[in-house]
Amino acid sequence: MAISLIKEFKQKQKISLTPALKKSIDLLQLSRFELIQKIDKEIEINPFVENEEYDEDDLEELSDLNIDDFDFSLEAKATLNENLIDQIDDLNLSKEKYEICLALINSLDESGHLAEDLSEIENILNFNYSFAELENALINIIQKLSPSGIGYRNFKECIQIQIENKQLPFNIKEISKLILTENINADMQGIEQYLINNGYNKNDIERAIKEIKSCDLSPGLNFETTNYILPDLKISIKENNLNVNFIENKFPKIKIDDQLIEKVKKELKKKPNKDLLEKIQDAKWLISSIKKRNDTVLKVGKLICEKQLSLLGDNPLKINPLSNKQISEELNLHPSTVSRILRSKYIDTPKGIMPLKSFLVTSVSKTREVTPMQLMEVIKKIIDSEKKPRSDQSITIELNKKGYGIARRTIAKYREKLNIPSSRNR
Repeated sequence: MAISLIKEFKQKQKISLTPALKKSIDLLQLSRFELIQKIDKEIEINPFVENEEYDEDDLEELSDLNIDDFDFSLEAKATLNENLIDQIDDLNLSKEKYEICLALINSLDESGHLAEDLSEIENILNFNYSFAELENALINIIQKLSPSGIGYRNFKECIQIQIENKQLPFNIKEISKLILTENINADMQGIEQYLINNGYNKNDIERAIKEIKSCDLSPGLNFETTNYILPDLKISIKENNLNVNFIENKFPKIKIDDQLIEKVKKELKKKPNKDLLEKIQDAKWLISSIKKRNDTVLKVGKLICEKQLSLLGDNPLKINPLSNKQISEELNLHPSTVSRILRSKYIDTPKGIMPLKSFLVTSVSKTREVTPMQLMEVIKKIIDSEKKPRSDQSITIELNKKGYGIARRTIAKYREKLNIPSSRNR
C-alpha cells in the first residue's frame, strides 16, 4: 500500500512539472519589461505569432517616438544603489561609518525601503557595530541622502523623512510631525478637527495635510526612471471611487497568423512535421498565457487597492493588514500564484509608481488585524501614560484582555524597534 502511494505521489510530481506548466509558471512571474522582451523574441522565432495591425492613432504615436524611447540598456543610467554610494563617497566618512552605510544601502529594495531589520544587518556585519550605531547612521546619513525618503522602515517614516527634508515654515513642519507622531485614530477630516480643537490654525493644518499627501511612498522606485521599470496597472481615485486598469498603451498586441496555419495544415496532411506542430501550439499557448497573466495581475491589483484605499487616497498614514494568504483565499488563487504575480509587478498610483508587494503588511496579531505600525503606536501610548514602568508581560496581559492575542516576545520586539528601554531601565 505504501509503495503504491509513493508511486502515485511521484506521478503527481511528474505531472506538476510538465514543460507546459513550467513555462506558464515562468511567464506568470515575469515583469512587464521581461514579458515585452519575451513577446518580441517569440515574434522573431515563431512564424505563427504576429503583431496585430496598428490603427491610425498608434501609427501617429509611433511617429512621434525617437530612438531614445526604445533604449532598454540597463547600463544607460546609474541605479539607485550606485547613486547613493556616490553620495556617501563625497561625505568623507570614517572607515567604520562608511562600512555601516554601505551595508544599509545594500539592504534597500528598489523602493528605497530598508528591507532588512537593523538586527539582521548587525548580524551581516558580524556584530562589529551596535544596533544604536546602525540606527544613527540610518537616520543621520542615509535618510539625508537624495532622493528624499530613502532608508524608510515603514510608510509613516517615509513621509516623516520627506517632511523633515522639505523647506517648510516651522509651524507647518510642527503640525506635520504632530500628525505623524501622535496616535490619532481617525481619517484626515477627523485629524483636522482634532488639531483645531487643540488650538492649531485651520489653514496651517490643511497645508500640513496637503504636504503629507504629496509625499512619494516609493522614492527609490521613482528615482529609477529607466525603461525596465514599467507599471502593469494604473489607478485613479475620484471622490473615493477606485478605478484600476491594465495599461494597454505600448503593450504588444499579438495574434495567431491564421492564414499561415491553414496553409501549413494542408502541408502537414501530406507530410507530418513535429517542429511545426510545436510552433503552432507554442503560439496558442503564448497568447492564452499572456491573457491569463494580465487578467490575474489586474485581479490581484484591484483587490490590493480596494483593501488599501485609505493609504492611496485621503490618508497615507493608514495601511491595513494584508497578506499573501488573504489575497489567495479571497481570489481563490494558490498562494504560490499570488507570490509570482507580486514579483516585479508595479502600479502607477497618485503617490507615484509602487511595487504591488509594498501594499502587503502581515498582521502581528493572531486574533485581529493589527499592523506592526499600529501595534507600536499602541505600545508607545501605554508606555507614555504609565505612572510607573510596566513590564512587557504586563503590557501583553492588558492587550490580550482586549483581544489582541499577542505573545510577550512580540511586545518586546516592537518596543525595542521604538528604541524604548525595558521597564528595568526606564
